[in-house]
Amino acid sequence: MERAFKYRFYLTPEQETMLRKTLGCARLVYNRALAARTEAWYQRQERIGYNQSSAMLTAWKRIDVSE
Repeated sequence: MERAFKYRFYLTPEQETMLRKTLGCARLVYNRALAARTEAWYQRQERIGYNQSSAMLTAWKRIDVSE
């Protein structure tokens, strides 16, 4: 037997703003990593693993967003 649960959160406006920012950042990081992996494969037939992705994330953290 399978069960499903549904939950609803009643967020304050501040919590909603913070959640939206957090999810936006996660989406940005995921899309940048996916683009880097896709580019590496189609241009150089190179696979990018977890360690390389982690190193890229560390480098991205040091880049100023306003640039």
